[in-house]
Amino acid sequence: MASVSVPAKTASALIDPQELISDLPYLEGSANVNLDDLVTEDDEPVDSIFSAKQQRLLIEPLYTSWHPERPFLADANVGLFYTPRQPPIVPDAFISLDVQVGKEWWEKRHRSYFFWELKKPPEVTVEVVSNKEGGEDSSKLIDYAGMGILYYVIFDPLQALSQTLLRIYRLSERGYRRTTERWFPEVGIGVQLWEGVYEDLSLVWLRWCDQSGNVLPTGAEQAERARQERQRAEQERQRAEQERQRAEQERQRAEQERQRAEQAELAREQERQRAEQAELAHEQERQRAEQAELAREQERQRAEQLAAQLRALGIEPDV
Repeated sequence: MASVSVPAKTASALIDPQELISDLPYLEGSANVNLDDLVTEDDEPVDSIFSAKQQRLLIEPLYTSWHPERPFLADANVGLFYTPRQPPIVPDAFISLDVQVGKEWWEKRHRSYFFWELKKPPEVTVEVVSNKEGGEDSSKLIDYAGMGILYYVIFDPLQALSQTLLRIYRLSERGYRRTTERWFPEVGIGVQLWEGVYEDLSLVWLRWCDQSGNVLPTGAEQAERARQERQRAEQERQRAEQERQRAEQERQRAEQERQRAEQAELAREQERQRAEQAELAHEQERQRAEQAELAREQERQRAEQLAAQLRALGIEPDV
């Protein structure tokens, strides 16, 4: 893996800044710096449309979606002043933990990243390559290592410097070394390439991500996700309401079926009672017929007895 030498003390200062903070080169001679002599803004347009969009895509999600437990400062196209005697290096993006913009942001000492003011280097710098003239993999590689910046990310979407779209360097005691790791545990963030549409451009972009590789969403993406979530919730509510209505209709149908069954059972019971009543009436009629038959038989027997008595008296009864 390629490496760039850096003084061991500078590299160690980044790895354990509390031990060597007083020895950092950017603190030397910083007490009486005249900021009026430093050019912090030159007002010259230097970025392409893609670079400007890429920078926005790197910075905005940090403030809308990243929630580290430590304060941080992230920005794009802001000068990093390592010492008062050297011109600044202006990365396309950087992240610095445990620092905050001064409340008097309009004061010149807060309008750029002065190492002697903030007492530390950024943890991450990012360069987006647009041509072969920027020195991203040469002079800036040396400069960022000398500044003690822990991670340096080079995104080369046009493959102007190499066939590799994304290169990541991590500072060691011997300088920068290429790494394939895209998660930066000391910072609590990572990077990955993402193909998609941002501000109406469908391209491959460099995005921040969490440890699982999920990109940090922009505010617009969060709003869209919230809209989709609301839409899904509304659809789920509607499905639940439809299910409730179907259940209510089913309950009503079941109730109607129960009532029909009860009515049918009642009708069957009434029919059974009518049948029983008819059977009873039939039995009563049969009994009346039997009683009438018995009465006729008794009447016939009495007539026969009377006739026999008359004959015994020598009287022939009338037939």
